[in-house]
Amino acid sequence: MTLSANELKAIEAAAVRGWPALATHPVHGWLARWSSGGSVRANSVATVAFDADASLETAVSEVAAFYRTRNSVPRINVTGTSEPGGLDAALAARGWQREGDHVTMAKRVGAQAPATATVRDGVERHRDPTEEWFGVYLQGLTPDRRGVAARLVAGVPRPRCFYSCRRDGLVVASGLTVIDGEFASVQCMATLPAARRTGAATAVLEALEADAVAAGVRLIYLQTDAANAAAIGLYEKRGFLIADRYHSRVLRPATGTAT
Repeated sequence: MTLSANELKAIEAAAVRGWPALATHPVHGWLARWSSGGSVRANSVATVAFDADASLETAVSEVAAFYRTRNSVPRINVTGTSEPGGLDAALAARGWQREGDHVTMAKRVGAQAPATATVRDGVERHRDPTEEWFGVYLQGLTPDRRGVAARLVAGVPRPRCFYSCRRDGLVVASGLTVIDGEFASVQCMATLPAARRTGAATAVLEALEADAVAAGVRLIYLQTDAANAAAIGLYEKRGFLIADRYHSRVLRPATGTAT
């Protein structure tokens, strides 16, 4: 899928707003984020913008200090539109290691839902997460992410909607969207193992898309691990295409210095 640089930047900015970290610190246009858990988005530097008169050396040093005072590994996200230009090569030259390949996927939606889309029964909507919703969402997370997940979810901005797909009285799939102007996110998608490949996740996506269209959204987006072939396949079947790829650069103690 081809999106303009401005659209990709707008998606990345919406993604930053849509999953707030517990602590943030502005760094010359970047935003350093920390949340103690394993979430990459909530524990890395967003590089959507960079001050034109700022020094990269100074910014990188400030980032390293921000994370080290929190006993965390410094991590900077690098997207196709990160600023300043040449950031990835500059970090690599300073000893920052590449980790965590991800993709940004997007789908254009018009004023009306596609003719083939039908919202399935069994999908419930909530303004706030329910205990059952959390039961599904948390089961797929690593232990370090589970410990902070409730606090991160609590900080998700409105307007937002939580989705629960119920089958035979049991919630088996979860999802979340944040409406941000012309953009809507797909987040917190999870399905109980026994309910996978039964259409539960698709039902959540159909409901989410219908709501996004009704809200006047132009682009629905999501971000996922590039190695997660099952998830990417599911989204591709719903019309999502890969629009960008991104990864992190991390500074391990043995790899070099911050400047």
